[in-house]
Amino acid sequence: MITLRAVEPEDLALLYIWENDRSVWRVSNTLAPFSKAQLQQYLLSDPGNILANRQLRMMIDSKEGSVSTVGAVDLFDFDPVHRRAGVGILIAAEDDRKRGFASEALRQMIDYGKNVLFLHQLYCNIAAGNTISIRLFEKSGFSLSGTKKEWLKTDSGWEDELFLQIHLNNE
Repeated sequence: MITLRAVEPEDLALLYIWENDRSVWRVSNTLAPFSKAQLQQYLLSDPGNILANRQLRMMIDSKEGSVSTVGAVDLFDFDPVHRRAGVGILIAAEDDRKRGFASEALRQMIDYGKNVLFLHQLYCNIAAGNTISIRLFEKSGFSLSGTKKEWLKTDSGWEDELFLQIHLNNE
């Protein structure tokens, strides 16, 4: 259904659109737009080196029909000492959501974290009102570990943020 692959220079145009989409800034904690020059520098910085960068982005390619890139999955705050990382997913187009791409990408990233990086756990932070993401992560084996009260400033006030974890059974 999908494959995860490294970010390529040809992804610059997609990254530029996605990173500057204000509708997702709230979940990515972005405050300002990215320039093409900034993104190009990121692409030249060896973004696949998780040990040096403490993060890793993989592009999500759909294999339905002709191959198309539908989103990205990120590991961030990689901590090799405590063997943990945060995980986040973007399925960019509304039409590509609810088609199983995110759950398959998350399943593959859990496998990668466990069997390639030998992580002990993955975690995510999700706004309490984002029930679709909460359900996605819970179906994938993540469980609620805590609630950060009034953590996120929204247009209508403050919203709690949930902290979910999955233990990967690596000692």
